[in-house]
Amino acid sequence: SEFHPDSIRNDTDSKTLSRLSMMRTKDRDLVILLGSIQTACKLIARSVRKAGIAGLYGLHGAENATGDEQKKLDVLSNEMFVNSLYNSHACAVLVSEENEDPIIVPEHMAGKYCVAFDPLDGSSNIDCNVSTGTIFAVWEKKSTGPATVADILRPGNEIVCAGYCAYGSATELVLTYGHG
Repeated sequence: SEFHPDSIRNDTDSKTLSRLSMMRTKDRDLVILLGSIQTACKLIARSVRKAGIAGLYGLHGAENATGDEQKKLDVLSNEMFVNSLYNSHACAVLVSEENEDPIIVPEHMAGKYCVAFDPLDGSSNIDCNVSTGTIFAVWEKKSTGPATVADILRPGNEIVCAGYCAYGSATELVLTYGHG
């Protein structure tokens, strides 16, 4: 039989994000974290697609940690991303462009990873139907005991995984595992 990219037969041995990440890293906690990022990105992609009919264009009325005026979609995307990562039990520290302070996950829910992210980069152009995206970087927590801000204030060459998710006519998630 000939290979065709749209054939239903291709679905019998799917290369999922979880499967590819496990093959690459052999780290179950990182696979859980990436699954949470994938879920948040799917939720954000849906919100971006539905923004016009859902009344999500326009300003929220506040500024983010870098002084940018927050859009309604910024706030919603941040809540989606934070909630997904916070409840994954894979993260210890979360730093978002939308929050003034880092989020320290309580020890009973904390995992071994620290994540910095901008949940909806380019949102100032969202009203113009220009592509937007999520950007993120993941570090492994180095300290023992409760997490601190120092766990994430680390150089880029210590990043375990980083990536972006572009939202537009298609949604694309791109990852690198710290080896280029």
